[in-house]
Amino acid sequence: MARGPVGQITRGTTGTNRLRRIDRWIARHPALRRAVDPLVVDLGYGASGVTAFELFARLSRARPDVEVLGLEIDPARVDRARAQLEQVRAGTTPFAAGSRVSFARGGFEVPVPGGRRPAIVRAMNVLRQYDESDVARAWATVAARLAADGLLVEGTCDEIGRIATWVAIAPDAAPQSLTVSLRLAGLEHPSIAAERLPKALIHRNVPGERVHAFLAALDTEWDRAASVSPFGPVHRWRTTLAAVQAAGWPLQERSRWRLGEVTVPWSAVAPL
Repeated sequence: MARGPVGQITRGTTGTNRLRRIDRWIARHPALRRAVDPLVVDLGYGASGVTAFELFARLSRARPDVEVLGLEIDPARVDRARAQLEQVRAGTTPFAAGSRVSFARGGFEVPVPGGRRPAIVRAMNVLRQYDESDVARAWATVAARLAADGLLVEGTCDEIGRIATWVAIAPDAAPQSLTVSLRLAGLEHPSIAAERLPKALIHRNVPGERVHAFLAALDTEWDRAASVSPFGPVHRWRTTLAAVQAAGWPLQERSRWRLGEVTVPWSAVAPL
C-alpha cells in the first residue's frame, strides 16, 4: 500500500519577497555553486507557488542550470501552484517563462523523480507548528534525501521577511550553523530575532542557554555601538559584531555582515 506524504499541512501563509534573505544566502553557498546536479527543493511552500518562482529567479543568477521543485502535502496547493506555473509559461507574470520550476505532492520524505538527490532543501516556516521533540526526526528524514554535499536549510522568518533565522544541516542530519538576518534600518535590538528562532531553539531563549547568551551579547554591543549611529545602521552593526567577536564568539561569514547577517557554528548556540 502506498504511503502518503510525511508531515502536517502548514498554515500556508506565503508572502511575495518574504524569503529574499535566505535565498541570497543559498545563492552563494558552495552546496549550490559546486553541485553536480543543482536541484533545489522548496519544501512546504504554502498557499502560493510564488516562493518557488522567486527562489529560481535568485538562484539562477549564480547557477543558470538550477532547477526548483516545490513540494506540498495539500493536493489543492499543488494544483494551485501548477496553475500559476501555466501563467508563468504563458508569459503573463513577472517571472521568466522558461523558469525551470515544477510542483509535486510531498513532505519530509522529499520524493524526487528518478531518484535524484537535491543539492539544497529549503524548509522555511514549516516546523513552527511542530513540537520541539519532532525536529530531529524531521531533519533526519529530509537530510537522508540530500546529495552527498547537500544542505538542508530550515528556519523561520516574519511575515514580510525583515527578520529571519535559519539552521544549515548536513546530510548526516548534523546541524552546522545558525544564521540571523535582520533589516538594520529601524532595528531597536538584535534580540528581536528571538521570536523567529527555528523550532530547535525558540524555546531555549532563557537564561543558562547558549542562544540566550548569544542574543544578549548582540544586544549589549548594539547598545554600546549607539555612538556610531550617525554613520548609519550598517556601520553600527559591523561595530557590534566586531565587539561580539572580540569577546570570544566564533562569528563566521564576515563578508555578509553588511547585509545584516551574522552566522555562528551550531556548537555556539546548541541547546544544553
